[in-house]
Amino acid sequence: MSNRMILPAVAAFAVSVFMSGVAAADSTPRLDHREHNQRERIGQGVRSGELTRPETRRLVKGQVHLRGMEARAKSDGDVTLRERARLEHAADVQSKRIYRQKHDAQDRH
Repeated sequence: MSNRMILPAVAAFAVSVFMSGVAAADSTPRLDHREHNQRERIGQGVRSGELTRPETRRLVKGQVHLRGMEARAKSDGDVTLRERARLEHAADVQSKRIYRQKHDAQDRH
């Protein structure tokens, strides 16, 4: 096999490896799972009456903010370690807010 045949094959392989790395770098499955769980927790709080309407509104607004942060981090095609850490921290803060609002003295009834 000559070099003329090997180089295109190696180049194609390198491009496919690079593209799979880019796809993996911009995905945030852990954060997506956390956001899903947090939406479920908010929904459960609404159904049980643990959350008032204003509390629910604020928590949903926090979820929207988190999704916006994630979209901005993904906008350049790469989620850096620093961006990932900021997203995880924001998800932690949101999770604590959900817990506090669900377990405070206020309820809808």
